[in-house]
Amino acid sequence: MKAIIPAAGLGTRFLPATKCTPKELLPVLDKPVIQYVVEEALEPDDVDGVVIVNSRLKPQMEKYFSEDKDFEEYLRAHGKDALAEKVHEAGALPVSFVYQDDPRGLGHAVWCAREEVGDEPFFVLLGDYFVPDRQMCVNMQKVSREHGGASVIAVAPVPEDQVSRYGIIAGECVGSLEGSDATGENEGAVWKVSGMVEKPAREDAPSHLFIVGRYLLSPRTMDLLATQGVGAGGEIQLTDAMVRLLESEDMYALVVDPSEGCDTGTPAAWAATNARLALSDPEQESAFREALGDVAL
Repeated sequence: MKAIIPAAGLGTRFLPATKCTPKELLPVLDKPVIQYVVEEALEPDDVDGVVIVNSRLKPQMEKYFSEDKDFEEYLRAHGKDALAEKVHEAGALPVSFVYQDDPRGLGHAVWCAREEVGDEPFFVLLGDYFVPDRQMCVNMQKVSREHGGASVIAVAPVPEDQVSRYGIIAGECVGSLEGSDATGENEGAVWKVSGMVEKPAREDAPSHLFIVGRYLLSPRTMDLLATQGVGAGGEIQLTDAMVRLLESEDMYALVVDPSEGCDTGTPAAWAATNARLALSDPEQESAFREALGDVAL
C-alpha cells in the first residue's frame, strides 16, 4: 500500500524564504521536514512507497529525493563517508511524485494520487506535522486490523472552548489500543465514528476530539473523491468524502497525544520544533545550549 503526502502548497506563511526553497525542505536540525514525514509514513509494515503530491513550481523536492552519485563520490573522496551515506539514504527512499496543478483543496490533492494508490487502502499524512518515534501510523494500522481493515483516523482532545476551531468527530468509545486500557477521550482509546462536524459551536460539539492529520482510508474514498463537490472555502474537502464514506463503511478513530508530534506549520512552530529536537538529541543538546548563551528556554 501507499502513503500520500500532500505538499503542493507554496508556503506563503514562510515567505520570502519559500520564494526559492519549498517549506517542506526547510531543515529541522540536519534533515528537511518532508524527510521526517516520509520516514514516518514508511514505518507501518504494509507501506512500500510514498506518493508526494507536488506543485510543478517546486522541482527542488524531486531533486532532493533523487540519487546524486557525483555528490556522494565527492564527499567520500574528501573523507566524509558518514555524510555521503546520509545523502544516499535520502535519494534511496521509495518516493514518487504526482502533481496538483490547481489548488482545489486537500480532497483534490489526495485524489491526484489515485493512479499510484490503485484499489488499495492508503495513508494520508499532512506534511506540517511529524511524529519523531513514527508510531502513530503503526498504531492506526493495528486498530484497522483489529476491526476488519476499516478506515482509521487519528484524533486528539481539544479544550471545550476551542472546539469551534476544528473538525470534531461524533461517535462512541468502543475499546482501546492493544496494551492500553484507555477509555473516553484519553490517549489510546478507540472510537467508532458516526459523523464529523466542521467547527461546531461549543454547545453543539458531539465530542472534544479533533482530527490530527493522519488518516488510513479505504480505497472507496478515492471513488467518492471523484464525485465530491466543492465544500468549505470553495474547495474539495477530504472530510466531506469521509462523511459520505460513513454511509457505507465503518470508521474508527484512535485518540493520540498531539504533543507526541512536532508542528512545523508556522515560522514560530518550526523554530520551536528545532529547539525541541535539539534539546532531546544527546549529540546536539550541549552545543545548542552553548549557542543560545544567556537566552532563557
